[in-house]
Amino acid sequence: MTTRYLFISIVFMMASHICLAQTEKVSSKVDSVPTFPDPPAGFNAQHDNVPHGKLTVVQYNSKTLGKLREMSVYTPPGYSPEKKYPVLYLLHGLGSDYRQWTEWCQADNIADNLIAAGKIQPLIMVFPNGDAKLTVTDTAAASRSGRADGFGGYRKPFEDDLLKDIIPYIDSHYSTSNDREHRALAGLSMGGGQSLNIGLYHLETFAYVGGFSSAPNTNKFGGMYTDVKFIPDINAAREQLKLLWIGCGTKDGLLNINEKAHQYLNEIGMPHIWNVDTNGHDNAEWDRNLYLFSQHIFKR
Repeated sequence: MTTRYLFISIVFMMASHICLAQTEKVSSKVDSVPTFPDPPAGFNAQHDNVPHGKLTVVQYNSKTLGKLREMSVYTPPGYSPEKKYPVLYLLHGLGSDYRQWTEWCQADNIADNLIAAGKIQPLIMVFPNGDAKLTVTDTAAASRSGRADGFGGYRKPFEDDLLKDIIPYIDSHYSTSNDREHRALAGLSMGGGQSLNIGLYHLETFAYVGGFSSAPNTNKFGGMYTDVKFIPDINAAREQLKLLWIGCGTKDGLLNINEKAHQYLNEIGMPHIWNVDTNGHDNAEWDRNLYLFSQHIFKR
């Protein structure tokens, strides 16, 4: 793994199994059995016989941060302003940037192939810079958020940027179905923790929330913010969330974080998908989770 892809060593694996309103604890032995079969060979490869979406780098003025920022946007094959599309926001890991989901992981290929197979409806995917310190002109590793600033760039500043600048920009520049039922938030590693932290506190904005190998920044269970509730309003989450997804691999060192979250969700009777497999803290895990997660969202 190159230094470009530095991540907190945090395997927030949350073993698979669809847990619908379970109240009893499940043994770790059972929870370590993969919930879903592996995707077919070539699920994340680019194929010449399927239509391809378009990946565009977008610059926007973040009024919240007072900075010119950058993100990339995937529009599906046949994108038309005459149609309305659901939107999936995907957050990257620590030390990386918006390119991780399409240069190390293969999010665009996965979407192309699933759309061509009729397994998901055409959607827009947005890949923001999850570190609020990143700007168009300053992407140096030394300038990024990390231990020195308590990872502050991944906390409230980015949350505000996402909610007040990024989402409004996407809804005003693309043909979106701009309501919570057509908006999902998920991420890998540090971005997984961000997605759970932001999504579970903003049910008015997201109906689908997923954490893949979520990191120690995860509220309550990650070790960094143990005094912050995982779900602030459990009754509202039960009623409004269409999907809560926790995924991790058994070879990931942060498995215990995800297991704690999974067990907690069982104890409070919160429906969720607990997706465990045999991967580590790597792109194989994150591509696999995206392939599965995307088939559970935006159901017609």
